[in-house]
Amino acid sequence: MGKQIPGRFIVWEGGEGAGKTTQIGLTQAWLQESGWLEALQTLVPQLKPVMLVTREPGGTALGQHLRQLLLHSPTDIAPACELLLYAADRAQHLAEKILPHLDAGGLVLCDRFTDSTVAYQGYGRGLDLGIIHQLNQIATAGRQPDLTLWLDVTPMQGLGRAEKRSGSQDRMEQATLAFHQRVQQGFAQLSGQAPARIKRIDANCSQAEVTIQIQSCLREVLRQWYPQISAP
Repeated sequence: MGKQIPGRFIVWEGGEGAGKTTQIGLTQAWLQESGWLEALQTLVPQLKPVMLVTREPGGTALGQHLRQLLLHSPTDIAPACELLLYAADRAQHLAEKILPHLDAGGLVLCDRFTDSTVAYQGYGRGLDLGIIHQLNQIATAGRQPDLTLWLDVTPMQGLGRAEKRSGSQDRMEQATLAFHQRVQQGFAQLSGQAPARIKRIDANCSQAEVTIQIQSCLREVLRQWYPQISAP
């Protein structure tokens, strides 16, 4: 019996209106249409489906309730409470969905993870970064993404897109422009600290151009991760 291949964890990060959800969907379709997913399935035949697409908050049934509270609460949420709710969502998400899939050798695509908490609650809300890192460590048992795609968009452009998309704003989108500027600065700091893991994608350009950047990055890492697959 051959050695099981390791699971791989890819996360999309970015500010409001960066296009993460759209680009994850396009990546999912590309992996299927290009043959990567079929080839990967042959390496992990016991795991069906081999790819898990999920999000934070809200990747589990419990997380759906937490997502509703976090994004649409009719009452104010204290910053520390907000931080703990995100940590609770993440702990359940890892235990119930992400870690079992990775342990079985699967591929996980996730919309937001720990970097969002650092950027939003740390840089945006001004909470203690040391405490945030401790909570992230507890919630994830130290599991980090293998690759993070940071879709970097200017706050003005991103918020404009978000408003056009939904017609209404959730709690995060309603925050001040200065808050979103601090969030962007937080992602930039994180990217500088972990350049091997976090790859900046210029999300100020068209959707098609963003997709090209993402696919170029993914082709490179997929070939590194899965040398036994003939690159589609």
